[in-house]
Amino acid sequence: MISAEISLSAALARIQPRRVHGISAVLLPYTATGKIDWAQFEAHVQRTHTAGLDVAVNMDTGFVDLLSEHERSLVLAATRGVLGASTPFYAGAFPGAAGDATSYAASTAAIVKSAGIPVIVQSRAMHGLGAAAKAAFYATICEPLQRALAFELSPVFAPHGEIWDDETFARIMAIPALGGAKHSSLDRATELRRLTARDAERPEFRIYTGNDLAIDMVAYGSDYLLGLSTFAPEAFAERDRQLAQDGLDFSARNDALQHLGNVGFRSPVPAYKHSAALFLHLTGGLLSDHIHPAAPRRPQSDRILLFDCALRLGLVDDPSRRYRERVAPYV
Repeated sequence: MISAEISLSAALARIQPRRVHGISAVLLPYTATGKIDWAQFEAHVQRTHTAGLDVAVNMDTGFVDLLSEHERSLVLAATRGVLGASTPFYAGAFPGAAGDATSYAASTAAIVKSAGIPVIVQSRAMHGLGAAAKAAFYATICEPLQRALAFELSPVFAPHGEIWDDETFARIMAIPALGGAKHSSLDRATELRRLTARDAERPEFRIYTGNDLAIDMVAYGSDYLLGLSTFAPEAFAERDRQLAQDGLDFSARNDALQHLGNVGFRSPVPAYKHSAALFLHLTGGLLSDHIHPAAPRRPQSDRILLFDCALRLGLVDDPSRRYRERVAPYV
């Protein structure tokens, strides 16, 4: 009979220590009057960077499809102002309603001008294209770029997203300027196919998991660009350090973070952005839970669930006081 200790050791041996490239899609906070809260945004960008994660702005977590072109440019400027001249950051390249190559060119040019790295966000105009035409579209967008990431997003997050078929992924992966792709299907099997194809065809190409319901994909070879990490940047950075060292501590921290992901990203998935604001408010990371006026909300009773998540992660220093201040008055 195999002892429990030996079985646990064998299981943990399957988790290969590795250094993960962690990018956090930063939440864009708002005021009660429906305006962007620049002071809170800048503080959260700084917090994310200080924790040791790379910053991504104008992503789905930052309401990219709900922002005007001018607002997206202001986000770029604010991010660069916080990080300084030498720190890289990532930013969603979104073309607006047109969705054509010219619109993408304007968006990527603005990101490059701010010394950011474009993440090509999908548009509805891409949906009807076949694999070859879609890859050619991406190649056109990438032609003036030295470095960029692609981004496939499940429609459960936003209607402009889509998950590529395997041929499309293979063709997009072959574009030299693309150093990786953020994969947000919320499906392990699809992401594992991406990793298998990557390992066979272009090993240096990075798959950045966006699977907030399976954040342990980093143990199978993915890096990450997650919205969930904006809830608790320091906890993610700690988890990443643990993965680089051993399996046991990584698994415990990952399980607690995954519980938070299961609560925050349950249906309807787009409301996760309000979950993030609620969590950051009750843990002291934001002064309020206000988000973009057009974005979906969670009920305030979610604070009870999220408070339990915060307790599991050790993010509440005085539980009784914090509950009285940030949970009880709202439910």
